[in-house]
Amino acid sequence: MPKTQFTVHTTLSPSEVLGLLTDFGPDRPEKWPSIDAAHFTVHELGATTADVTEGTSMGWERSHYAWDSAAGTVKVDTVESNLWGPGSGWLYELKPADGGTDVHVVLTRKASSLKGRLIGALIPVVGASALGKQFTSVLRKAEAA
Repeated sequence: MPKTQFTVHTTLSPSEVLGLLTDFGPDRPEKWPSIDAAHFTVHELGATTADVTEGTSMGWERSHYAWDSAAGTVKVDTVESNLWGPGSGWLYELKPADGGTDVHVVLTRKASSLKGRLIGALIPVVGASALGKQFTSVLRKAEAA
């Protein structure tokens, strides 16, 4: 099961990062380069949970989000996907640090297709670098807003 992790620092507060991660408004695809409007649907939204489909034509997934602002965590579990199976997901841990937040990210993928296995093979090799850069760009845009 491919897995990678990385930590990114931002000047945003933990509550601002939590807000960014859990903002499922119509402009979400504009904030996240890995989501396009055609593959973004909010199925259910609660106070601390969401059921959302997001991604692109290359890879999409329906996920269950659960967050805890006191613990500073956002857990994303894959429910259905064209690439990934159950046991896949993301974990974001938000820790106050140096006037902002250190965001520790853990990605776990369990392939459910040949395409998923091919992409999954790259995750341990380039995942931290590529995903870390992408996440950093999302945070920098939010800092500038």
